[in-house]
Amino acid sequence: MVVRIRRWRVGLLTGGGQLGLGVLGFQFESRSAWLIILPLIAALSLWAWTAMFRRYRAVGDTPTSQVASAAQGYVELSGRAQYPPEVKTLAPLSGRECCWYQYRRERRGSKNKWVLEEEGESAAAFRLRDATGACIVDPDGAEVVTNQKQVWTEGDRRFTEWWIADGDPLYALGEFRTLGVLRDAVDRKHDIGAVLAEWKRDRPQLLQRFDLDRDGEISFKEWTLARAEAKRQVERVHAKLAETPPLDVVGAPRDGRLYLLSNIDPRGLARRFALWAWAHLAGFFAALGVFVYLLF
Repeated sequence: MVVRIRRWRVGLLTGGGQLGLGVLGFQFESRSAWLIILPLIAALSLWAWTAMFRRYRAVGDTPTSQVASAAQGYVELSGRAQYPPEVKTLAPLSGRECCWYQYRRERRGSKNKWVLEEEGESAAAFRLRDATGACIVDPDGAEVVTNQKQVWTEGDRRFTEWWIADGDPLYALGEFRTLGVLRDAVDRKHDIGAVLAEWKRDRPQLLQRFDLDRDGEISFKEWTLARAEAKRQVERVHAKLAETPPLDVVGAPRDGRLYLLSNIDPRGLARRFALWAWAHLAGFFAALGVFVYLLF
């Protein structure tokens, strides 16, 4: 479902929606139909121009950070894509090893049209490495722009794959955050309360452990001992967390801002967004001009 929504949105941003409306207008072949369709094309073009221009500004205006010194929050990173050491991702159609993939499988239907059978993309994390270090890239929620694409047919099936390969240049615009930092006293207090609440739910076990006089009740003194044991348990867990090295991750911004991954260099990416923005702006004025001409 997520992939389908992304494809629908990307289609609008790259002119698919305007083209579809134009085809619809030629099918009706009437002035009244065009007077309805042209404002829709103009509105769609204006929205797409705004979206592409924002992408152009985001890529062009955000300064590039290095992994080792990146601040927490919205950043731009540039380096190389790298397999995670634990497992390699395999594209399902070709079987190629890659850091990220998206695929589409279609079959030839009636009137020689291609009908979608299946599509999907990888969710496995991989790494971005620059000269100063490496961070984890979580592709969930990312808009991915890649120049790696393959299309082939087998019988009445058509297969399409996009991918980012190990060693490809990798550009990331998203939220940088460091995980695994030692938790503070408020978290410690909360965790102690959570442990005690869990013990309370299993009353027989609670009585067995802390009802020292076996009267079937937990006295104030016995509850104090239980709290002390819960505190020691939480402190042992937090001590292990403190020994775990911090993990740097770039992922989807929590405030809804653009999350972009690409194996195209930032200048080329900004140029691509700028060209699409101007194309949509031209489409807006063209649709508006034809609408005014037909109206009067």
